Amino acid sequence: MPTNLYFVRHAHSIYTPDELGRPLSERGFNDANIVTALLKNEAIDAVYSSPYKRAIQTVEGIAKYIGKEIKIIDDFKERILAEKPVEDFTKAITQVWEDYEFSWAGGESNRVAQKRGVNAALDVLESNKGKNVAIGTHGNIMVLIMNFFDSKFGFEFWNQLEMPDIYKLSFERQELMWVKRVWK
Repeated sequence: MPTNLYFVRHAHSIYTPDELGRPLSERGFNDANIVTALLKNEAIDAVYSSPYKRAIQTVEGIAKYIGKEIKIIDDFKERILAEKPVEDFTKAITQVWEDYEFSWAGGESNRVAQKRGVNAALDVLESNKGKNVAIGTHGNIMVLIMNFFDSKFGFEFWNQLEMPDIYKLSFERQELMWVKRVWK
């Protein structure tokens, strides 16, 4: 029986420099309701999330629906691009995707962030065999995890993600069998 991980990229949020406490916008809350409706059809057994408020708010509806607490996993938080805000985000993010070992001052390379996210995903797989698990997370770390299992998921894929977005990854043990987009 496969284990299905539903990676949920958080809905639109109101920008603040506070990464941890940044909430969803009104549009984000409306989209989070759609996330809940879509996941109700997927027989979700457990819900995990990044510690960031916007990720938690995006999946809390499905957690309430199934009557389970959200399990917070620090390693599903977004990759740290740099210690301080970068002048040119497009240039900065492109460079880390072009060289998996490169990192900006105080930031994580793709390799470091990917290892963190993949280890968290493997732990969730191990402790939820044969179940359907929703994971509230962020675009870059989500695609880095997906990229570990299938290299076709890279920078271009990340660049076309929506906010929110949902991808179902179906595993037999730790082998990725297939990926399906669930978001409308």
